Amino acid sequence: MQVHPLIETSAALVEFCDLIKNSDFIAVDTEFMRENTFWPELCLIQVANSEHAAGIDPLAKDMDLKPLLDLMVDNEDMLKVFHAGGQDVEIIFNLTGKTPHPIFDTQIGQMALGQAEQVGYSNLVEAWLGIQLDKGARFTDWSRRPLDKRQIDYAIGDVTHLAKIFPMMLKKLVKTGRGHWLDEEMEKLADPSNYSVDPDQAWHRIKIPSRKPDVLGRLQSLAAWREREARSKNLPRGRIVKDETLADLAAHPPKDQDGLGRVRGLSATWRSNDIGGRLMDALDNAKPLDRDDMPDRAPRGPGLGKEGVLVADLLKLLLKIRGRELNVAARLIARSDELEALAAGRRDNIPMLQGWRYDVFGHAALDLVEGRMGFAVQHGKLVMSKIEAPTPIDAAPIDAAPIDATEA
Repeated sequence: MQVHPLIETSAALVEFCDLIKNSDFIAVDTEFMRENTFWPELCLIQVANSEHAAGIDPLAKDMDLKPLLDLMVDNEDMLKVFHAGGQDVEIIFNLTGKTPHPIFDTQIGQMALGQAEQVGYSNLVEAWLGIQLDKGARFTDWSRRPLDKRQIDYAIGDVTHLAKIFPMMLKKLVKTGRGHWLDEEMEKLADPSNYSVDPDQAWHRIKIPSRKPDVLGRLQSLAAWREREARSKNLPRGRIVKDETLADLAAHPPKDQDGLGRVRGLSATWRSNDIGGRLMDALDNAKPLDRDDMPDRAPRGPGLGKEGVLVADLLKLLLKIRGRELNVAARLIARSDELEALAAGRRDNIPMLQGWRYDVFGHAALDLVEGRMGFAVQHGKLVMSKIEAPTPIDAAPIDAAPIDATEA
């Protein structure tokens, strides 16, 4: 593979894009800083196909990224390969208003080939290529110029390794027949709605125990206000006001701006400064949340009842066993909230009861909750066991010591 010098001019970028524009796939990675900003500051883009690799400096004077971005978002014949690429995709969306498509994420791909939930990049490289990466440059300040050779070599390695791993991973996915398992996951990753946050919907990200319409209406107004403040100042949301403070203000709003000085998480200056005034305006303009906008009451925890919680635990145990048998990350098959919904009696709109997930797990989960499936121990291992004749619902319970399914 030819590794090109760091691209620092628009002309050099055009030449590189001409070299790779007919590739079946390109591996993509970015280096960015966002600790002190709302918008991630893009500092470096790395791209490779099977023959060429290069780093592109977006901070170079008069750099025009359009040729590369056009390949990312407009070339539907080229697959874009990332590893744990959510933030990389977000950056491209911020720059173009579009997401790369089609897309493949090797972290998700690995979930279909092993039980690791979120395998890190260095572990992926070691597993597939037997190479141990030097992580020393990982946490450097990528915004400082000039970049030194160690930084550039480290960054380019991210895509040269990825360009070698992806064809190997794809071949194994085809061989195991699991490639189509990932189609839905990749489409979710490329969905633009994941990266376009409507300020009026920002409140959904904040945890609050109350379900009162007036409290949630205040939370909606406060979260929208904070979202706009953070964007306009290019500061992290938590640098404006932390989530827990917003939730407290929504549940216990002060009577006037002077009361902001007594709110935990706000300084005394909020009693009289402009931002405190804008916060109070958000509270004053808040309206109770419409019934149609109220969040669904999720069938979780105590809402399941004691028996439902036990059934959910058994479903989690069943999922763990099935994931081990298939050598697949359990989270790719089903999520905890789906198991709890099934335990609570729901059957509609549950992903694990559809498509390939139903084939590999959903039908067994239904068998368990409907009395057609149990557990057995074979050769010292816990396995699923089919029950041909379910015990009648009104049958007397068998006296036996309780089994804690979560300990298995």
